[in-house]
Amino acid sequence: MNIIQDLEQRGLIQQFTDEAGLKQHLTDNIVTLYCGFDPTADSLHIGHLVPALMLKRFQKAGHRPIALIGGGTGMIGDPSGRTDERQLNDEQTVDHFSEQIKQQLATILKFDGSDNGAVVRNNKEWLGSLTLIEFLRDTGKHFGINYMLAKDSVQSRLENGISFTEFTYMILQSYDFMNLFDKENCTLQIGGSDQWGNITAGMELIRRTRKEDEEAKVFGLTVPLITKADGTKFGKTAGGAVWLDKDKTSPYEFYQFWINTDDRDVVKFLKYFTFLSMEEINALEQSLRDAPEKREAHIKLAEEITDLVHGKEALAQAKHITEALFSGEIKQLNGEEIKQGFKDVPSSDITLKDQTLVDLLVEAKIASSKRQAREDVQNGAIYINGERNQELNYTLQSDDLIDGAFTIIRRGKKKYFLLNIKK
Repeated sequence: MNIIQDLEQRGLIQQFTDEAGLKQHLTDNIVTLYCGFDPTADSLHIGHLVPALMLKRFQKAGHRPIALIGGGTGMIGDPSGRTDERQLNDEQTVDHFSEQIKQQLATILKFDGSDNGAVVRNNKEWLGSLTLIEFLRDTGKHFGINYMLAKDSVQSRLENGISFTEFTYMILQSYDFMNLFDKENCTLQIGGSDQWGNITAGMELIRRTRKEDEEAKVFGLTVPLITKADGTKFGKTAGGAVWLDKDKTSPYEFYQFWINTDDRDVVKFLKYFTFLSMEEINALEQSLRDAPEKREAHIKLAEEITDLVHGKEALAQAKHITEALFSGEIKQLNGEEIKQGFKDVPSSDITLKDQTLVDLLVEAKIASSKRQAREDVQNGAIYINGERNQELNYTLQSDDLIDGAFTIIRRGKKKYFLLNIKK
C-alpha cells in the first residue's frame, strides 16, 4: 500500500492537487515536503498533531519532511480560519515560542541525517532579511488583487475587516514554498484544510517565477478539519486547550483527554492520530461494538498518543495515576503523581498543629461548620487518602502525608480536596 492509499483509508485527505501526478511523483522519488507551524504560543496543542503526524507518516513511507517554524510569518499572523485579527507578539517572544515548538517537533519526527531525515527550518532566516522593495517588486507583482480576494482565507474576513498586514500573509507563505523549492527541492506542501488557498497560491508563484525549470512541478495536500460528534470544538476542555507541553497539560491530563473520547469519535481518532494498521483499528472497532464496557479502543488510543508525545515513562505514570484513582488506592501515588492527578481539585495550605479531623475539615473549607463536619465523619463520608475515617478526634499522622507534603481528603463519592501540608 502506498502513502496516498493509506491516507485515504484513514480519511486524512481533504484535497490534493493533480492526484495522478502526485501519486506518480511519490512513487518515483524521495519527495521533500513541508508543513508550517506558526509560533503563536510557547507550545503546540493537539490541533497541531494531525499535520505533524502527517509529516511523520510521509517520513515512515521514505520521504523527507521539513518542519517549518514561522518565526517570520508568526510576526504577521495568519488570517485563515479566524474571524478577527491576531494579537501580534514582539520579536523576542516569537523567537522564544519558535525554539519551544522546534523542541516539541523533535520528539515526533526523526532527525538522524539520513536521506529522509527530518529537518527544521525557520522562515525568519529568509523573511527577516527581505527588503520591502525586493518583496513588492519580485514577489508581490505576481499576485493579482482579484486572485487574492477570491481565496477563502481572505473572503471570510472581508465582512469584519482584514488589515493589509494579514492580507499579505498569503504572499509570505507562498514565498516560503518558493524558497524551499529552490533551496531544498521541496515539491509538496501539506496543511490543514484552511490552508488550501495559501498552498495553491504558493504553487502558482513557483509556476510563474520558475517557468524555465521544466522540473518545477509542485503539489499541495490538505487534511480535514477535525470535528467532534457532539459538536464541541476539538482539543478543548473545561480547563482550556490540550497542550503538548507537559507543564501546561500534564501527561495524566493528556491521557485522560484521549481515554474520555466520545464512542462516536474513537475509531476516527485511531485512524487520525495513531500508526496502528487498519487491521488493528478494525479489530478495535469490532471490540467497541461487541464489548463497549471494556473500552479497549479508548485505552489503546490514549496509550498510543501519550507514548508518542510524552514517552513510555510518562505513559506508565499516567496509567498508574488512573488505576490508583479508580481503585481508591491513593497511597500508591507519589508526590508528583498527586500533583498531576489532583491538579484541578480544590486545595488548601494547612499547617499541622494537632487539630482534630473535625477542625481540619472546617479549616480546609471541606465542611461549612463543625456540626456539618461531625455529621460527615460519623456518617462515613470522609476518606483520608482513600481510606474511610470515622474518628471525630483523629489527628493526621506522618503516614497520612504522601511524600511528607500532601493529603487527599474525599467527601462522599466524588468530591476531592488536596491538602498541602506545612509542618
